[in-house]
Amino acid sequence: MLTFISFLAFTGFVAAYASWKLRKQNLHTQDGYFLGGRSLTGIVIAGSMLLTNISTEHLIGMNGSAYKNGAIIIAWEVLSAVALVIGALYFIPRYLKMGLTTIPEFIEKRFDRPTQAIMSLILIVSFVVTLLPIVLYTGAINIESIFDISQTLNITKKGGIWLTVVVVGSVGAVYAVFGGLKMVALTDTINGF
Repeated sequence: MLTFISFLAFTGFVAAYASWKLRKQNLHTQDGYFLGGRSLTGIVIAGSMLLTNISTEHLIGMNGSAYKNGAIIIAWEVLSAVALVIGALYFIPRYLKMGLTTIPEFIEKRFDRPTQAIMSLILIVSFVVTLLPIVLYTGAINIESIFDISQTLNITKKGGIWLTVVVVGSVGAVYAVFGGLKMVALTDTINGF
């Protein structure tokens, strides 16, 4: 029970702190909502990139793979760290110099609007169909194993996992939709420390 109370207290603290930091943020403009008002610091951007890159499929799946197959799976994250540094030092300054904020904007500028639309659709569908279900499922397995939701609520293990997927997905959607990029970046950074 103490674990559950501390989890709720920390989650409440993160939500309250991020909401307090956003109190003066204008979320009614594109810059305010999608770019955090262009006010994110390097630490917040780095923290958000780190937590975006390392999520539950890494904590659950990669740890299991390392246990089963050895540390070779670490190469995946080592290479992604190299890619993040190259992106931060080489690509991002060029995108900013061109006045771009997203890769789809670059694709549209480099090719044309239909190419950008196709690429955006493929990315969104691939994230929704492949990445999001795995992240929600592995997160639900983790939360179910820590808090034993199914036994607490007297439901099946499968029911506990589904309930956790719905709750975690809903909470994540609420803070992302209502708080914009700055809310996501701030909560990522706080949770990373």
